[in-house]
This record gives sequence, structure tokens and C-alpha cells, in this order.
Amino acid sequence: MTLRVVERAGDSDVGRQRDANEDSYVLAEPVFAVADGMGGAQAGEVASGLAAEVFGAGGTAGGTPEEHLTRMVQEANRRIWELAQQDASRRGMGTTCTVAMVGSRGVTVAHVGDSRAYLLRESELSQLTHDHSLVAELERSGQLSPEAAEHHPQRSIITRALGPEHDVEVDAHTHSARSGDVFVLCSDGLTGMVSDDEMAAILRGEETLEAAVRSLIRAANQSGGRDNITAVLFRVEDDGEGGADDDTLSGEDTIHQGLTAGDVHAAVRERESTATRGPSVSTTASSAAARRPPPPRLRRRLVGVLAGILVPAAILAGLYIAGRQVYFIGTNERGLVTLYRGVPYDLPLGIELYSVQRTSGVPIQTIAPTRRERLLDHEWRSRDDADDLVRQIERGALDRGGAGAG
Repeated sequence: MTLRVVERAGDSDVGRQRDANEDSYVLAEPVFAVADGMGGAQAGEVASGLAAEVFGAGGTAGGTPEEHLTRMVQEANRRIWELAQQDASRRGMGTTCTVAMVGSRGVTVAHVGDSRAYLLRESELSQLTHDHSLVAELERSGQLSPEAAEHHPQRSIITRALGPEHDVEVDAHTHSARSGDVFVLCSDGLTGMVSDDEMAAILRGEETLEAAVRSLIRAANQSGGRDNITAVLFRVEDDGEGGADDDTLSGEDTIHQGLTAGDVHAAVRERESTATRGPSVSTTASSAAARRPPPPRLRRRLVGVLAGILVPAAILAGLYIAGRQVYFIGTNERGLVTLYRGVPYDLPLGIELYSVQRTSGVPIQTIAPTRRERLLDHEWRSRDDADDLVRQIERGALDRGGAGAG
């Protein structure tokens, strides 16, 4: 079986509530990608642009398709992280990414963050990726129902991204494909506004992928357009001929960003493009006894023990990473309104998941009780939102009019 792409389309839109577009996407057959930047204009835009540069370049294949895409994603992460270390104004910038590569075995997907990949097969839409978000982790561990997760106020808090850390864990997997399959890559600006059922109906109803992309973006905007909206679609066919993948991934590279980021290209040209080492492969024991599976009863016990360890560990890891990206308002020991970075939780052994960022001179007692209650609800906010709120409180205190919580 040899797959080939017979139709492709992609587009990005700023949405209705953002001033800038921090998304990027790639149409560089056989590689397609979507990256959703974070960190504000000239930071999230740069992060997603750097990722797009790496994915669009393709490079020389080596190892399995999963290993190849994993190396590409890790290289993108390295470039973003190193640029952020060199430029203080871009500290903390990052991006999600969902990358797909068409090969003879099928379509391989590599994924970090809450952008998604879907497969439309015979009119049925199925999600191929798992969101790396705090709410998704809580849902998978059984602490949130799917209905509660769908409308949770912290849906946008992600637990993995390219850029914030030196290393990143990548999900990579290959999916078999049939003639007529349509693969969809999109940012959460689409999935946050349009349900899976609505997406499937739009994809089934349009005659071309280009028209489908336009309709998906239009539907997201009609639902509110709260974030940048990006979608990439491609349709594959089986030409019936055998053959292996070429060693060099080439094609007409098309990299798109919501805004021009010339400094991204300059930074990329100035940097070495040596790829990071791929994931290590563990060896298996040679003896038959070592390969023999445990008895069923012991196996169930081991699964229970591992679940009891891994699920809390995953939740704690999610809280730690989320704590590096969110802020909330509280008070310090003197009762002054204080801006904290992190999440308002304490762990055993005195471990705090938050730190003080700024303390105002406004005592909480000077704020009207009803407003005080709304202010101290520990709602998770972005840095800009939290800073603006503290400034409003300080201005209100100067005017002797109090301050309201957003």
C-alpha cells in the first residue's frame, strides 16, 4: 500500500476577541501541522513560528515514523526554549503542536498540548489525540465527568507545551488509513467553539476541503470566536502500489502564521539546526522467564498499584505545570491584596504550588464585602488579567471607591 495526498487545505483566523493571531500551520506534504502559540503577541507568535519552521523543513528520515516526528518536535522545543533563555521578554513563551506525516504504513501523528487531530472515515469523526490539559487529566482519572469537563472554566490550562521546559514528552502514534480518509488538525480555538458533532456535519456537507475549512472557521466565529482559529485538512488515497517511504521528506513547503514574524526567520538562520537525540529504546530480557507475563491475579494487583501511583503523579505533574502558567488573587499574612503565580493548593510536607508575584498596599478589609468575596474566589487568570485587576483595586483605593473583581 502506498498512500498519497489527493486534496489538502488550511487556513487561520484571528477570531473575534483577540487582537493578534498566534497560530501557525504547515502544508508541506507529506508533513502537515498546527501550532497554537502562547505568551502574548511577539512571543506566542514567535514560538509557533519556530515550530512551523522545523516542521516545514521536514529533514532526513531516520528510524520509525514515530521516532522521526518525535525528534522534529523535540528540536522545535529546543529552539523555542533556547530563544526564550536569550530574550527575557519572551520568557515563558510556548506553543502546542499537532503534526501529521503521511507514509507507507499510514499516517503518523505527534502531539503536545491541546491542539487536536481527528479522522473522518465513512462520515464518522473520531479524535486521534488526547488533550494535554489539566481538565483532561482530571477527566481521564475519573475526577471530572465528560459533561463537567466540557464546560469547566479551566479548560485552557495545558499541562504540556513546547518551550517552557528544556525537555518535552511527545505522544507519537501511527494510524492505518484507507482511501477517502480525511485527517483534521486544528487548534483549540476551533474545538472550544464547535462540537465534534458539528464538525462532522460540516465536513460531510462540503464538497471540497477548502470549503470545509472556511465553514469550520465561520462556525467557530459564529459561536463567539474567543480564540485564534486554525484548521488543516488533507484527504488520502491508496494508489494500490507497493513501496517504501523516501529517506528525504520533501515537498512544496507552505508555512503560515497569523502575523508576520521576521525575527523568527532571522533567529532560525542564526542557529544551528542539529537535531536532538531521539528517545532511547529499552531492551527486553533474553530469557523466557523474564518475558513470561505475571499470573492474572498478580497482574491485577500490579495494575492497581501502578494506577494508585501514576494517576496521582500525573495530577501533581499537571498542577505543577499549570502553576507555571496561571495566576490568582489572594491576601498575604498582613491582609494585603496580593498577586500569586500558581494554583492555590498546598501539598503535604509544606509544599506550596504558588509564589508571590506582587503585593499591593490595599488591605482586603477596605473592600466592600460583596466585592471582597468575588475577589477572593481564587479564580485562575492569565498574567495580564491578574495584573489589570490588581491595578483596578489600587486605583479604586486611591479614589476611595473600592474595587471590583472581574
